[in-house]
Amino acid sequence: MLFSSIIFLLYFLPIVFAGYYLMSFSRMAQNIWLFLASILFYAWGEPVYVFLMLGFIFLNWAGGILIAHWEEKLKIKKKILISVIVIDIGTLFLFKYMGFVVDNICTLLKMDVPNIWVPTLPIGISFYTFQALSYVIDVYRGDTKAEKNPFYVGLYIAFFPQLIAGPIVRYNQVAKEIRNRKSTYRKISVGVCRFVTGLGKKILLANNFAILADQIFSWSQMGVENFQVPVLMAWLGIIAYTLQIYFDFSGYSDMAIGLGVMFGFKFEENFDYPYAASSMQDFWHRWHISLTRWFREYVYFPLGGSRVENKDRMIRNLLIVWLLTGIWHGAAWTFLFWGLWHFLFQIAERFFGYAVNNTHKILMHIYTMLVVMFGWVLFRAKDLYQANIYFKNLFGFNQNGFFSELTGFLFREYGFFLLLGILFCLPVAKRCNRALAEGKAGIVGKIMNILYPAAMAAVFLLCLTYLVRGGYNPFIYFNF
Repeated sequence: MLFSSIIFLLYFLPIVFAGYYLMSFSRMAQNIWLFLASILFYAWGEPVYVFLMLGFIFLNWAGGILIAHWEEKLKIKKKILISVIVIDIGTLFLFKYMGFVVDNICTLLKMDVPNIWVPTLPIGISFYTFQALSYVIDVYRGDTKAEKNPFYVGLYIAFFPQLIAGPIVRYNQVAKEIRNRKSTYRKISVGVCRFVTGLGKKILLANNFAILADQIFSWSQMGVENFQVPVLMAWLGIIAYTLQIYFDFSGYSDMAIGLGVMFGFKFEENFDYPYAASSMQDFWHRWHISLTRWFREYVYFPLGGSRVENKDRMIRNLLIVWLLTGIWHGAAWTFLFWGLWHFLFQIAERFFGYAVNNTHKILMHIYTMLVVMFGWVLFRAKDLYQANIYFKNLFGFNQNGFFSELTGFLFREYGFFLLLGILFCLPVAKRCNRALAEGKAGIVGKIMNILYPAAMAAVFLLCLTYLVRGGYNPFIYFNF
């Protein structure tokens, strides 16, 4: 079930919301209600794999209890932790990477691929696996207490607002809120507005960019002998995809954060205008913040981070992190090379220092966006062969020409949306909101504050209209 669906917006959410506040007499009842609603939410799209997720919940809850029980026995609790991690990672490997590994081994050995059962990928398994892992690791480290109530661990792992695509949260960030959180009319209104903002980003912007990006990438994948994609059209396609993936994923994060606020939870921000970054290190401080933090806390720092005497080890640590970051996104060589691409620029910025205190902000911003966009070519392409074709199209190396009538048509058709996308992916709205909140906008601010609820209602109605008409509604991170 997607947030941007009629079944969620008009049926699931209103029923869950009404039931939650009818149970205001008991926090336990509210938590159980949210847990059961989350299980139903997941089972709607995964009626079989919901049992896999329930198994994850039980395994990691029991692992936390056993680790706490053997607190004084370091060897025993370490074995328990390793066992839980192996099962968690092993399950993720089986469902997400087994087919990829078998195919590549057979290709390397020039063997026929054996007719073995390869399971389909459960929705959101990468996200809830990481949340489960962070829980047992934090219990082992002593960063959080083991939770005795399995429903609370279940609610933490399966909570429907951030189950499918994050943000990835740690248990100690929500433990107090699970037991004792406050809901007010102001919080609910803030949460609703945040949700509608994310819904608008997803449906009104990301979905339109998806149509354009998917069409141009599909033409490139047909091969230069079947369809010539001119240089300007190729650039149009990668700009569209750059905007699509941002508004798609950040819009979903906005909806998740808004839903959390509506139910009394506060999730940390997952995006901070990454396309305003002036270096690749700055970009990764702004993009998918919860994933970056997870790899830093549970992989990079345990390996030694940057605080190692030998620079070779620091490079090794970064290489491991970026290989895992790439592989986490998908079982394909394109994702692995996307991770390596970002690793190269992380290393370059650290060793050459050109990203620190650089006075050429405009040039650094252009550099950052080009690196990011070229990376998105790898991320979006079907395979490395198609990525190679697309890169050649970008620079006219396929004798593909510079412009065409179709390119002009696409610019005219999607130009307005592209301008909106470029405008809203920069912190313009953030500064306007700050001016309104601080009362610095004068009479204009007062008028906008009056019109704001009407604007939110209009955005919601526009989104509903789009969905009722059956508009194109993909979600990039749905299976991550």
